[in-house]
This record gives sequence, structure tokens and C-alpha cells, in this order.
Amino acid sequence: MNASYDALHEARTALDTPLFAGLPGDINASFEFFPPKSEKMEAQLWSAVTQLAPLRPNFVSVTYGAGGSTRERTHATVARLISEARLPTAAHLTCVDATKAEIREVAEQYWEAGVRHIVALRGDAGKPGAPFVAHPQGYASAADLVSGLLEIAPFEISVAAYPETHPDATSAQADIDNLKRKLDAGASRAISQFFFDPQVFFRFRDRLNAAGITAPVLPGVLPVTNVAQARKFASACGAHIPEWMDGLFEGLDEMPGSRQLVAATVAAEFSRRLYAGGERDFHFYTLNRAELAYSICHMLGMRPKKEPAQ
Repeated sequence: MNASYDALHEARTALDTPLFAGLPGDINASFEFFPPKSEKMEAQLWSAVTQLAPLRPNFVSVTYGAGGSTRERTHATVARLISEARLPTAAHLTCVDATKAEIREVAEQYWEAGVRHIVALRGDAGKPGAPFVAHPQGYASAADLVSGLLEIAPFEISVAAYPETHPDATSAQADIDNLKRKLDAGASRAISQFFFDPQVFFRFRDRLNAAGITAPVLPGVLPVTNVAQARKFASACGAHIPEWMDGLFEGLDEMPGSRQLVAATVAAEFSRRLYAGGERDFHFYTLNRAELAYSICHMLGMRPKKEPAQ
């Protein structure tokens, strides 16, 4: 590009309609939380829930890991979200270190607590890079888990999708074939792992269409304030973080307000590009903080809704 072209391009960009002007608010949102490990973290979680609840999300979800204490915290958080926040709540369930009988017990407890939606995941071994090994009396895959859960109760089930391919998959096509098995087993939607380039999702969407997958796949949005932390998350799931993101956050380690502003700007533009590509349903990985997710929803035209009459 020559200098005159660059100047013309920038001039046209400056005169274009603002990205977020006049949006009708025709989006739906869901929010993901993790169970708190301390009283301070619990207060932070409930502050986030209080701020996000007026947006009346389609659902909220609570993550789950192997091990009794994590399961108990997840169950307690889910039960409170249903009973106190009165939000449609999905509980995560994985195959890791659990027999079919143990999963049945957890699923039945969820049903009794009012849970009607489960995010069914194969789950990963505790250490990064360690291969998943199914419990001898457990489920060998997420597709098997979906089938098993539907034998227990008529849950609504969401599963995971990987726009940049799951690290354990032998190929991108094998990963899509696995997603199709999960949906064919009875899942009603997929939630994508986070990614940082809208074109990654659009290409993934094209491959899903080519494979005959018609179930909705919600793009997962992770607003980033800490690139180092995001890289750690990304390395575990095969997501790519563009190099330009490092440059944007450089020098802001001791400036939390500026870092938050940059994070909101990047994530909002990213979500706006997804919106321009036809997406209307967004799943936000909140990390138990409300500000960024709320700001993005607001910029996309979403406003608090009155609580439905009881």
C-alpha cells in the first residue's frame, strides 16, 4: 500500500458510521462462572451475578472439575443460582475419574435441585498434555456421556466445540466428526472454546455446514485483561492468541483501569465483527467478573430486562 491509499483508507474509516451505533439489541447472552474457593471469591461471584442477572441471560453455567470438593462447590453454586438468583442454570459434568454410577448420582442430585440443563464434557486429565484415560466403569467420551445423561432424565444438553481443533484430535475433520457424534447422541447445542479471530469462527462455521451440522454453535468470548493468563488458558485448548494483542497490553501491568479499557475495546470490537457475520448468541467466559461482559453486551445494544412476573 502507498501513503495516499493509507490516508484515504483511514479517512474513510474515520467517517464511517460508528461500529456500535444504532444496534437493535437483538442478541442473546449466556455467562459462564466457576465455583468459588473462598468467601472472598464467593462475594466476587455474587457481585458478578447481581450485575449480570438484569440482562436476563438465556442461561448461566458453572464449571466442574474432577474431585469431590470441586463437585460439591459446583453443586452449591448451581443450587444457589437457581434458588436465589432465579437464573436458568446449566451445570457442567465431565467423564474424568468418575464411574457411571457416580455420574448418575450427581445428575440425579442436579435434577432434584432444579437443574434442567447440563454442559456435558469429556474433560481433560489433571496435568496439561496428559492423555485422557477413561475410568474403567465410566464413560469413554462426551458422546457416551450425553447418551447416558438422557437415560437418567430429559436434560437439555450442551457440548463443547473447538474452532481451532481440540489438541487431542487427529485432524480438524476428526474433531468435527466427534462434535457430530455428540449432537447426534442428543445434545441440542454446542458452545465453542474461546478464540481471538472472528474469521477462525466463520471458517469453522463453514466446515460445520459442509458436515451437515445444523445445531446452534455459540461463539465463546473470553475478554482478555491478562495476556499471560490467556496464553496459559489457550495452551491447554489449542487456541491461538495473535501477536498484536501483546503489543496492546504492553506497559499496562500496573495500570488496571487502562488495562480494563483496552480489554473492553478489543473484546467489544471482536464481538461486533461476529455480530456483523450473523451471530446473535454469545457465550461469555466471565472469570467471575461482570464488568467486561456487561459492557460488551451493552455496546451490542443489550439492555436490562424487567423480571418476568411470577
